[in-house]
Amino acid sequence: MDKRTFLIGILLFLLGSYSPEGWAQDDLRVRAERVYEHLLAGRGDSVYAALNDEARRQVSPAVFGDTFRQLEAQFGALKSAGAWRCDEAQGVEFYYRDVTFERYALRLLLAFDADGRMNTLRFVPVPVEAKTPSVVFDKKRMEERDITISVDSFRLPGTLTLPRVEKGRRVPCVVLVHGSGPNDRDETVGPNKPFRDLAWGLAARGIAVIRYDKRTRVYGADFVPEGRRMDMDTETCDDAVAAVELAKTLPEVAQDSIFVLGHSQGGMMAPRIARRSSAVAGIVILAGPARSLEDLLVEQSAYLLSLSGETAEARAKLDELRRQAANVKRLGSEGFNDSIPLPLGLPREYWEYLRRYHAVKEVSALSCPVLVLQGERDYQVTMQDYTLWLTGLLANRRAQLKSYPALNHLLQEGKGKSTPMEYNEARPVPAYVSEDIAGFLRGKDVR
Repeated sequence: MDKRTFLIGILLFLLGSYSPEGWAQDDLRVRAERVYEHLLAGRGDSVYAALNDEARRQVSPAVFGDTFRQLEAQFGALKSAGAWRCDEAQGVEFYYRDVTFERYALRLLLAFDADGRMNTLRFVPVPVEAKTPSVVFDKKRMEERDITISVDSFRLPGTLTLPRVEKGRRVPCVVLVHGSGPNDRDETVGPNKPFRDLAWGLAARGIAVIRYDKRTRVYGADFVPEGRRMDMDTETCDDAVAAVELAKTLPEVAQDSIFVLGHSQGGMMAPRIARRSSAVAGIVILAGPARSLEDLLVEQSAYLLSLSGETAEARAKLDELRRQAANVKRLGSEGFNDSIPLPLGLPREYWEYLRRYHAVKEVSALSCPVLVLQGERDYQVTMQDYTLWLTGLLANRRAQLKSYPALNHLLQEGKGKSTPMEYNEARPVPAYVSEDIAGFLRGKDVR
């Protein structure tokens, strides 16, 4: 059995409530330590007794009786166990510790219901430590100042990052457009700030960068202007177009070299932003979906289920999501069932907009330069999307595409299957991503 995919007993249960509201973290750490001691001593009955009811129905006490014997047979004698830590992924609080054997290190993950009973027990490989050096702000090479993106009555605080160049010289500028959710200007996820990393990496290479807090972050549910509908224009595109207009007024920016870089959902909408603004000289699609949102939601959920192990409750949730996604595809037809909830609780007009919007068709209509970058370890937007972008850009001789074998959706380096837990580890955007983007913005070939 491949040690990198070894899962002792295939033990992962995501059942019931994950929010241990009735238990303090210290209490749960004590509970986790007891489970570990039972595993170490081969007390399978005691581990079994700590499980919630649904987990008990799926395994027997014997499964846990020789856990460490099996592990030591494969990886050598147990050498040490690290301290217990708490982390969150996909809304689930995990308690984990790293256990080191002679030939390998594994991470023990545990999670508990609100009543303190265990719903998750799993051994996984310890994540690979980031080898990418941190992106730093170099005051000798760049400067930053506050800006405001103004659209109607909305005011979005932002940051302009400028390379330090000789006075009077104008430089290319790129507007960064966020993915889904109420992102800040750095697109912060856990300890990671990919937009900040890109801004500093590009400024160090002579490129000005505009980034700003997303409207849904600044205004919450009040982000839709009076008389407008909730859709991708009011959520994303209007503000990106306004940022491009602001870039045109900056004396440091070359007017013929204003670009848009969209990440994830922002990448999907980058072609529309370019179609709406004649000032856009080209676009960068970074991990951008080329398929429908409802299909991506189902695929992502199925992937996460494959990591966690199938349970009746998890399967039922996935089946319900599939039912909702299928109903979205019937919008505008007699087959649409308005009694079926729409995915993510988003309103009908939002999904109607997305049903009309076809990202590949939009990008096919562009004549400007296009760069598509994709992480091959990305489970949220996959190489299937990359292939669709490639198909749509066959006629665009100014289009370039490149994929990175080690990168996930947040542009973090790693090995093996990407998981949500990676997003909680500080792994900066590698310098080669900024190098490729800067080269493209200057008209060079990306290799």
